[in-house]
Amino acid sequence: MRVDTTRSGLRALLAACALPAVLVATSCGQPSFDGEAAMALIEKQCAFGPRNPGSPGHEAMLGWLVETVGEQTPHVSVQRFTVEGPGGTFELTNVIASFRPTERNRVLLCAHWDTRAVADRDPDPARRGTPIPGANDGGSGVAVLLELARLMAERPPALGVDLVFFDGEDGGDGGGLGDWCVGSSYYASRIGEYAPGFAVVIDMIGDADLEIPREPNSMRSAPSVVERVWGAARAAGATSFTDREGPGMYDDHVPLLRAGIPAIVVIDPHYRYWHTVEDTPDKCSPQSLDEVGATLLELVYRPS
Repeated sequence: MRVDTTRSGLRALLAACALPAVLVATSCGQPSFDGEAAMALIEKQCAFGPRNPGSPGHEAMLGWLVETVGEQTPHVSVQRFTVEGPGGTFELTNVIASFRPTERNRVLLCAHWDTRAVADRDPDPARRGTPIPGANDGGSGVAVLLELARLMAERPPALGVDLVFFDGEDGGDGGGLGDWCVGSSYYASRIGEYAPGFAVVIDMIGDADLEIPREPNSMRSAPSVVERVWGAARAAGATSFTDREGPGMYDDHVPLLRAGIPAIVVIDPHYRYWHTVEDTPDKCSPQSLDEVGATLLELVYRPS
């Protein structure tokens, strides 16, 4: 993810997306999100070490991720692809897990599982070439989706839900891959006729001082999705979702928007430890994870 400094250019690029017809609910009840369980999943990811492409932690994380989602649904697939970047040649993998795969009304929920190869924003210049631990930047979104997967396996959601864990999100601007959002760009270029009602990308949503403003590219290109998600947050009592406008972000929602999917990003853009070696689990909070997880549960169990 990077802060979008070319918002006027994106206005021309991203056409306004209209939300399709109302989705039909068939749920038999909504489970409760467990922020403590999600917190443990952040710690598990960080135990692998940095998960930047080409690292031992990246390989170990991939095996664990595929195994973990495979315990919750048999409908798991992977997209493997190769990227040539300034840092070398990298093997990347998107992981896709589906629930209620025959249901036509579908929602796409996404996070990135890779971490950044360089701590380029660290206050100590000597540490800026060090890979980040990625507890919040990468780990928090994955943790929330994995806990959702466990809940959906126990109690089927009201909609068809596809979880996508993107690789190669954090490799731009000296991060080795040459560009940002490589995995979501690859995924978006191969969606074919797949047309979910909307998509929500979650990124950096676990920090203890969580505040999630409305992201401008999301508001401009998928305003109905923003309203739907913020409405779900109100229903869930998630006070970290604010009505103020934050900075424009280039994140995994942008390639999805380009592919015609109404997509938004849910992100705290003011995380103090972004792209530093201090992005560790102690900076994250079960309460923050619980607010985002509960909001997503509202979306998939009580769709309007």
